[in-house]
Amino acid sequence: MPDYPSRTQRILSRIEQLAAISEDPDGTTVTRTFGTPAFVRGRDLVQSWFEAAGLKVHLDGIGNLRGRWASQRPGAKTFVLASHIDTVVNAGKYDGPLGVIMALNLVESLMEQGSTLPFNLELIAFSDEEGVRFHTTYLGSKVVTGAFDPATLLRTDAQGITLAQAIADMGGNAAQLATDALPPTEWLGYFELHIEQGPVLWESGVPVALVTALAGQQRVELTWQGMAGHAGTVPMAMRQDALAAAAEFILAAEAFALHHGQRLVATVGQLRIPYSASNVIPGQVVHSLDLRSPDAGQLATAYADLQARAEAIATRRDVALDWQLIQATAPVTCDPELNRLLGQAIAASGHEVVGLVSGAGHDAVPISAVAPATMAFIRCYKGISHNPLENVEPADVAAALEVAEGFLHRLITAHS
Repeated sequence: MPDYPSRTQRILSRIEQLAAISEDPDGTTVTRTFGTPAFVRGRDLVQSWFEAAGLKVHLDGIGNLRGRWASQRPGAKTFVLASHIDTVVNAGKYDGPLGVIMALNLVESLMEQGSTLPFNLELIAFSDEEGVRFHTTYLGSKVVTGAFDPATLLRTDAQGITLAQAIADMGGNAAQLATDALPPTEWLGYFELHIEQGPVLWESGVPVALVTALAGQQRVELTWQGMAGHAGTVPMAMRQDALAAAAEFILAAEAFALHHGQRLVATVGQLRIPYSASNVIPGQVVHSLDLRSPDAGQLATAYADLQARAEAIATRRDVALDWQLIQATAPVTCDPELNRLLGQAIAASGHEVVGLVSGAGHDAVPISAVAPATMAFIRCYKGISHNPLENVEPADVAAALEVAEGFLHRLITAHS
């Protein structure tokens, strides 16, 4: 009888060890953004666990940690278990790393059971999913799927360091990125375990859910260019206040999303005022806009409508507007056959089969373009994520571990 509670304690112990590695010098918060020394130290720790498990391990050009268990079957395809080990700033412990460490535990268990694989298993800890440092997500999985755009190498971080330089600084090799991809013909499928990052499972008490789809996303950078001036001498009616224009748009975006229901969300999460001072009318404001919906048509309509509203505000307030699309991803539907097997595993473990649409982006988005993909969500404390309060209950992790193991056994049987 599998001892899922004991295995869960091992998983959570590893989570704590990894969380102790952070860019924060006093260790009070968890931050490991792509390519930083803290990220590399964390990846080295995870690599030691991969190697101890007996996987054939290597680092690819962009710093993905990849561990392979090869099948003895000639011409076998590859099934990928993965999540990411980079974090946002001031993060929780579980977003990404929990999926990697749980997948490693599943591989260790299959090896201990003497399982014979009809396909290759590749365990991947993606180097960058969050996109914090270079403001573009899925760098790791785009390399593995062959979707990486070489122009991205010229992007710079807040210190002016290019992505190409960051890759070199961490010991990677930008020249080999094109050859690091797993060809589409070699993929069997993809499975990721991840905390829900939402409150549905927490409120219902169900420990694990089947992900049916992932929302599409549009990321925009808006720059409002007005005229800086003295706060005490320029009359209100004569001002070209960039911040007032940006503020009007931000509230308009919020009202638009509220009006259009639960299938659309709009967020402004970053705002920068260059040369700001309390006695200066803001002359320039730069901010983000993040639009998400599982409905491609609704997403396109919202994008066009909000761009038109922004332009109207700029015209009326006599400020210039630069609207730059930074990233666009289409909604993704998870693979029906993999979801059928995952649903069977959930039911066999005695849980209600709950289907959820993910509002968060995940590496399954680029991977779905080349391979069948599915995900399982794990209940997390009040749905809180991207926050130090992020947490999980051991019983929920144990339940998800049992479900995932049941899924993999069904997958092995289906391809034997």
